[in-house]
Amino acid sequence: MAYFKYQDKSIFYEAYGQGEPLIFLHGNTASSKMSELLMPLYEENFRCILIDFLGNGQSERVESFSPDMWYDEALQTIALAEHLQCGKVSLVGTSGGAWAAVNAALERPDLFHAIIADSFDGRTLNDNFSANLLSERKAAKEDPQARQFYEYCQGADREKIIDLDTNALLKCAKEKRPLFHKPLEELKTPTLFMGSREDESCRYNIEEEYREMASLCPQASVFLFPSGGHPALFSNAEEAAAQIKKFINEHIS
Repeated sequence: MAYFKYQDKSIFYEAYGQGEPLIFLHGNTASSKMSELLMPLYEENFRCILIDFLGNGQSERVESFSPDMWYDEALQTIALAEHLQCGKVSLVGTSGGAWAAVNAALERPDLFHAIIADSFDGRTLNDNFSANLLSERKAAKEDPQARQFYEYCQGADREKIIDLDTNALLKCAKEKRPLFHKPLEELKTPTLFMGSREDESCRYNIEEEYREMASLCPQASVFLFPSGGHPALFSNAEEAAAQIKKFINEHIS
């Protein structure tokens, strides 16, 4: 358990295992607590570093989230990689964390060996993103299991965090803000776009989107599971871990 400073605020991170450093980036309204469940699949091969983005989990709270949240989280990821002082690292970003991972690699390719971008919509939010988000968040607040999950990840102030996150995402969608701050053609870091064909939380044409993105990037590839929910990193946990290990080992120089 440790903290580092980013813009005068404290960000929580925790490390597991030994080996090549691998940072896990959580999705929206989640935290590092979720990734803790996966550690038995990774800690024998990697030094796994789990971060709580600002305003989430055990990190310091904020008054609001930026509508450019995934770029801001990319900057937090870069700050963590620099803080660790362990040379190049790899990233696994899932759902919202996938946008953060790609943005981090676009911004500072010198810091990263490989990127796994799991279970996200790609270059744009899907057409029904705002309506689906509002419906999903309303249902989650009323569902005992979902509320228990949010409390597990966030703590007692879970509803405030969900509302701040929802407001930022709605503004991002309304203003059609770019999800990547640089062209994908500039993504030089080896990248694996991973997901599930059955993921109802992602766009219906996820395979087409991933393959189009991969065609723009010099060192990108695609792996899609035939089944599984959102995100694939968890619904296909063992096979995802095997794919990630293989991909990173192929690209560590």
